[in-house]
Amino acid sequence: MTLTVPAPVAAGPPAVLDRFRLLVEPELRAAVAALHPDLARMAAYSFGWCEADGAPTEGSGGKMLRSALALLSAELVGEAAERAVSGAVGVELLHAFSLVHDDILDADERRRHRPTVWKTYGVGPAVLAGDALFALAVRAVAHTQHASDPGQAVRLLSQTMVDLCQGQAKDIAFEQRPWTGPDQVTVAEYRAMAAGKTGALIACSLAIGAALNGSPPRLVRTLLKSGRRLGLAFQIVDDVLSGIGDPHTTGKPVLNDLCAGKKTYPVLVALSAPGPVATQLRTLLAAHDDLAGRGLVRQDDEDLAQIGGLVAEAGGYEQASLEARRLVQSGLAALNHDRFHAGVISELEGLAAFLLDRSA
Repeated sequence: MTLTVPAPVAAGPPAVLDRFRLLVEPELRAAVAALHPDLARMAAYSFGWCEADGAPTEGSGGKMLRSALALLSAELVGEAAERAVSGAVGVELLHAFSLVHDDILDADERRRHRPTVWKTYGVGPAVLAGDALFALAVRAVAHTQHASDPGQAVRLLSQTMVDLCQGQAKDIAFEQRPWTGPDQVTVAEYRAMAAGKTGALIACSLAIGAALNGSPPRLVRTLLKSGRRLGLAFQIVDDVLSGIGDPHTTGKPVLNDLCAGKKTYPVLVALSAPGPVATQLRTLLAAHDDLAGRGLVRQDDEDLAQIGGLVAEAGGYEQASLEARRLVQSGLAALNHDRFHAGVISELEGLAAFLLDRSA
């Protein structure tokens, strides 16, 4: 079987996302509705289902990419998608938890074109809402009635939570390190961080449907390996969008990560490039190391646009996009196994193309 990543096309989300949303969203809403009313309102707000006062909106809960991967995971090993709905609900709840807490840790005030949960309800209530979402994720998988091996899936979910925390801790620690010099963050360190912060949950999503249905551990490990590469690609694309995406589409200010001192893949690649452009970039960022002590670039700093331009000119965004594509190709190639259904892999290829070429 030859696996390929489709070339970029100007198209909307794959039909599989809408097909699986019909299976997952009712169960997801039911899980949230079982919480205390205050927690349920904050959780629903985090999904975009309601306004701050609880008034319903037309929000759809985001792309729900992770739940689609969970259902494809079951179909890859020959099971019905319905047998993995609890896993799909679990990974969506875990993702929502991570976003609520990440926004607090990063002091981000906007997500999906409106104030974040902590900005709307306060830090304490937002922390509690995030904790509740995580607890719901574990309960959804542990109490499933439609799977043969929930224990394997619960272990997978719990390890994913550990990996998420490890990755987030590294990401925060990187903000304290300089842009240049002997203590600067390396590309290898970035990859290890992103493999936990983002890769772990994508990997869990792609494996949990198979895990729930008692697939042999070696097949689950293969899916985890593939998913981790897809997840790393997902994070790199996020980094690119942070630098050159349209804020009206992404819902966040352009160069927001750079302002926060986050060490993103395009900037790290640009800093390590040869030539005078990279030298100028290193000089500018080294000056911010000296001034701020944490490598921060202020949103109103006149250097900000220049730094962003130099990252582009040094090839940071181009190289990042190429690396994301290589990772997806490698992740799909890992599924070259007779136990996985070729027709389902084709749907996964469509999701991979969407992952690479999305605008938000």
